[in-house]
Amino acid sequence: MGSGIISTAVTGLNVAQYGLLTTEHNIANANTPGFSRQRTIQGSNPALLTGAGFIGQGAHVATVERMYSRFLSDQVDRSQSSAGELATYYAQISQIDNLLADPGTGLSPVLQAFFGSVQQLAGNPSDLPSRQAMVSAAQSLSARYQSLSDQLAQMYDGINSEITAAVASVNSYGEQIALLNGRISVAEASTGQPPNDLLDTRDRMVLELNQLIRTRTTTNADGSYNVFVGSGQQLVVGTQLIGMTTTSAADDPSRLVVGLRTATGIQEMPESLVSGGSLSGLLAFRRESLDRASNDLGSNAASLALTFNAQHALGQDFFGQSLLASTPPTSFTPQFFSLAQPAVVSNTRNPSGSPLVSASFDPTTPFNGNFYTDLGNSDYRLRADAGGALTLTRLADSRQWSGADLAAVNAELSSDPQGFVLASTGTLPAGSSYLIQPTRGAARGITVNPALVADARLIAAAGPLRASAGTANTGTATVTSGEAGPGYQGAFAALPISLQYNAGELLGFPVNTRVSIDGATAVTITALNPGIAYTSGATVTVVGSVAASPPAGFSFVMTGLPNNGDRFSIEVNTGATADGRNALTLAQLQTQRTMSGQTASYQDAYARLVSETGNRTRQLQVSSDAQQNLLAQAQASRDSLAAVNLDEEAANLIRYQQAYQASARAFQIGAALFDTILELGR
Repeated sequence: MGSGIISTAVTGLNVAQYGLLTTEHNIANANTPGFSRQRTIQGSNPALLTGAGFIGQGAHVATVERMYSRFLSDQVDRSQSSAGELATYYAQISQIDNLLADPGTGLSPVLQAFFGSVQQLAGNPSDLPSRQAMVSAAQSLSARYQSLSDQLAQMYDGINSEITAAVASVNSYGEQIALLNGRISVAEASTGQPPNDLLDTRDRMVLELNQLIRTRTTTNADGSYNVFVGSGQQLVVGTQLIGMTTTSAADDPSRLVVGLRTATGIQEMPESLVSGGSLSGLLAFRRESLDRASNDLGSNAASLALTFNAQHALGQDFFGQSLLASTPPTSFTPQFFSLAQPAVVSNTRNPSGSPLVSASFDPTTPFNGNFYTDLGNSDYRLRADAGGALTLTRLADSRQWSGADLAAVNAELSSDPQGFVLASTGTLPAGSSYLIQPTRGAARGITVNPALVADARLIAAAGPLRASAGTANTGTATVTSGEAGPGYQGAFAALPISLQYNAGELLGFPVNTRVSIDGATAVTITALNPGIAYTSGATVTVVGSVAASPPAGFSFVMTGLPNNGDRFSIEVNTGATADGRNALTLAQLQTQRTMSGQTASYQDAYARLVSETGNRTRQLQVSSDAQQNLLAQAQASRDSLAAVNLDEEAANLIRYQQAYQASARAFQIGAALFDTILELGR
């Protein structure tokens, strides 16, 4: 009887002791990250059959249970992954937002200062300090473009470094999970009991891995995890680490991308398969915001250079030089800004011997006397299919242009211009691919023409031609000095041209010259039709060789009532050092819609870039804060089950202490009874 009481009391002592140990373990790990509260699961020992029925034999601890919910843990993992992605994206785009919007580093102040210097020159074109001031302002503007582009380029380098570090961390976590899988499998196989602390450590590794990339896990029969990333790519299989790596993108070697190690080598993962975590945030930022900002800035720089150069070429410099010079050599400098041509990158997987492909900016388009470009902010991919046909795809929206060869593709682009044309050194073989980046490096390569830096007198501030009324005219008609447009030099076989008013018509245009009134279709002057009807206030354009709408050439406006015999002349603008007509037109480019197919000015386009970046930054800030709140709620839900509550554990200590004391008292009684029995036998 006494021995039965003692053995039963011992089981009670053991159960209470395990409870105390487990409770103390919980208290000690109350602040351990990832620790899940544990509890002992107590069971009754099999009863002993006696004549009086079944007599209990005490209790035992069946297992130590981890307070864990797979659903709640997965919810935290998913929230952690989204929070990591948004926080990383927000931290990166904030740098661009601060860079572009800062008055000290942004483009707006120097752009305004440059056009202010152009306006100053237009008011005093013979002043050499004003010319030098314009060159200096242009150098400051190009330096700002370069500085902004350099800082964006440094962000590309930083993204490459961070991707490399993130992938290394992913592999490190994967290796630790694989090692833990092995230890967990051995522990469960040898004891049949769950190694709770190892399980907690592995779950914490998975949670921290989700900060880097979204993962999905499955559990094997031996208790090990399989870890998958992306759309199901294996990272860890049991105790084997598959591993990730970084590799240069096939279509752009300067760009690091994520790859998986496979039996056949490194397989490049499409960025769309890398979801969640800081790694996805880095890739999304580069793809959606950094590329966009770089291309927008480059589009701004290229549009400024192209349109400004096109208008500058229509002027005349301080020495009287212009494009009218038909006999070289001439030192006239039509290009105010120097600009690199669009970049074309050959895919590293192109067939051997694939030809080089090049791109060049399409000549700026005159419209209503103004210049503009069709450059956007997207990259393009040119691909040759199995049949040899070529397809050009705009990557921003997948718009395509196709043709049997590059000439056909360029013909397609002529009806839907993108601001560039393509050329190659040979026929593109099937499967070849090329990445075209029309504006990515434009801001970094814009400079002021060195000839103008050396001699500011080469600025073409004057107009190359001038129209004037005869001094002997008796009527009241006046004529403006006129303005040159594209192809103006092709309209004049010989100068000067003397026009005469007679009976409501202007006569004297050379035969075969084309003349347009107020932008209407040009009329060809013939011997049978030698004149045009005079209309006071109408714009008369002697049309050059460039087809434009309205017709472009040399334009002037006659106002008033001439008398028969009154004469008007068009001649070379000699000795016109005080003429600022072309400088005034250059200054007007600041407010004209010179970009994106005549939809925005330079300032408008840059302001839109700043605004879109700022709005995206604020949107990400709000989304990141909201996701952090969701993460906190998910953690709170998990902690309500798994976290250690010190008050509850203190109550458990008292409960198990009392149980231990009661079992010890029963043990003491059993021992006393046993001693009594021994005494009876003496």
